[in-house]
Amino acid sequence: MRLSHTLAASVAFSLTYASPVEKRVMTPKVDDGIILNYALTLEYLERKFYQEALANYTQADFVAAGFADPFYSNLKEIYFDEQTHVSFLSGALKAAGVTPTVELEYTFPATDVKSFVTLSSVLEGVGVSAYLGAAASIVNKDYLTAAGSILTVEARHSAYIRAALSESPFPAPFDTPLDFNEVYSLAAPFITGGSSPVTLPFMAFPSLALQCSQYYYESDRSSLTFSGAYKAATKFGVTKDTSIYAVFFSGLDKYPIKVRITAGDSDYKIDRLPAGIAGQVYVVLSKSATEVTDENIIAGPAILEVYPKGQIPSTPKAKCH
Repeated sequence: MRLSHTLAASVAFSLTYASPVEKRVMTPKVDDGIILNYALTLEYLERKFYQEALANYTQADFVAAGFADPFYSNLKEIYFDEQTHVSFLSGALKAAGVTPTVELEYTFPATDVKSFVTLSSVLEGVGVSAYLGAAASIVNKDYLTAAGSILTVEARHSAYIRAALSESPFPAPFDTPLDFNEVYSLAAPFITGGSSPVTLPFMAFPSLALQCSQYYYESDRSSLTFSGAYKAATKFGVTKDTSIYAVFFSGLDKYPIKVRITAGDSDYKIDRLPAGIAGQVYVVLSKSATEVTDENIIAGPAILEVYPKGQIPSTPKAKCH
């Protein structure tokens, strides 16, 4: 089962409750303590995700859904890894005299084993992108080494889950870094309540919805429609004369394509995905094709699974709901 997830939402970053914002997102100032708490926030989310799945589904449920042994046992190992990451990061923050964040309340849109595994693949991919994107901002070499060690484990989780879904475990020669606000835009919709002694300086961009397609996404072939994106952008001063670009993040490269407004003045659309993108790809809408900064991004990221041209699966794609 393959699903394309649009996980971003228009929310302000507060570790109490996520709420809609209409103010401009700016690049945050960070230090090592903030980065460790950022990582801990993500690890708590992942830990709870696996904890709930192991409580809700049995080994027999996974086998019946097509995930044969030892998949269930390996999920337990992944949960153990996430629990260990939580303990390690929390301990490192306390040792540095920095208050660590705590577990919050979460809601995950997984309703059965297959949707859980599909969402697991997305979350693990985002985890890899989060650590990779944060690495350049870490000052302390010991923290950088620890973050790198966690990153490689998250990458193994991602490859394993992707293979279980019959996706390429390593679809591109480089993984894709995301910055703090981009990652938070993807994580925030899962945070539904709770309170923390820590407030982090991150904000989410307005959400970006992809119109469901009956076909797999193919690089250099498929079209893509951003549902309601133009109408939403007008709230931020965008007009029909404003040049807006769909910028795709894949590996270390960014691929901008100018969007057009569709009939009805509601959606943005591109007629062909760029060549060269593959795997779990992120896309944002930006006012600039070359300076894709937090200040220029007007919506996103959204996530789509992209196949190289001519290499789409032979099995039918999951129907739109």
